[in-house]
Order: sequence, then C-alpha cells, then structure tokens
Amino acid sequence: MNRHSPWLKVCSPDDLTNGSFTEFTLTKGKPEDQTTDQRGFVFRRSGKVYGYLNRCPHLGIELNWMPGRFMDSDNCFIQCSTHGALFLPDSGECIVGPCQGEALTPLEVSESRDSIEIRLPE
Repeated sequence: MNRHSPWLKVCSPDDLTNGSFTEFTLTKGKPEDQTTDQRGFVFRRSGKVYGYLNRCPHLGIELNWMPGRFMDSDNCFIQCSTHGALFLPDSGECIVGPCQGEALTPLEVSESRDSIEIRLPE
C-alpha cells in the first residue's frame, strides 16, 4: 500500500457494531480524468475492524447480494452472491469457489475514538 495515500473517513466506530458492514465509494483520481469509482466495505468481527474492496477476484463483480449483506447464511464467511465463493473474514482468502487460493483486496484500516478510516488504494 502507498503510505502517502490519503485517509478516507468511512464511519464512526459507534456505527460499526460486531457483525455489521459499512459500504463506501472510493473515487480515484480527479473527476475530469473519468476514472472508475470502486466500492469498498468495512466490518467489525470479534472487536477488530477489517476492510476490503468490494470486488470478487474471480469476475471483478461486487460481492454482496443486498446492501450491507456480505456473509453466508451461517454468518461465518464472506460470500460472493454470484457464484457462492467463500472468503475468510480475517484474511480475505478464498477457501471455496472458482477463485480458491486467491483473496479479496485488503484495505488499510485505522480506528480512533471518532472515526474509522481507510487509506485510499493506489
């Protein structure tokens, strides 16, 4: 990750309870460059905050089947809604599905008393 990239506030710590997800849009470059926005999400699991780009490594599509809904029916794994791939929440590694062995793109996350922020990817 680029240590010089700016940080983006995505939510307040109070907004992110265990098991909840917050989605956001990452705008890369200047608007006049007509770059494509990317989506990301953060979530809290066992007290720790994780963040990933909302993009399946298999097809490059968004993972969730509804806003804020990323987990499988047992609430154990992040699941791609299109083809059912399962990802470990703490590492993003795909353990089942066509992208097995690949991983979600992690985002650097920082939590303070006032905010949860992610560092913008390059």
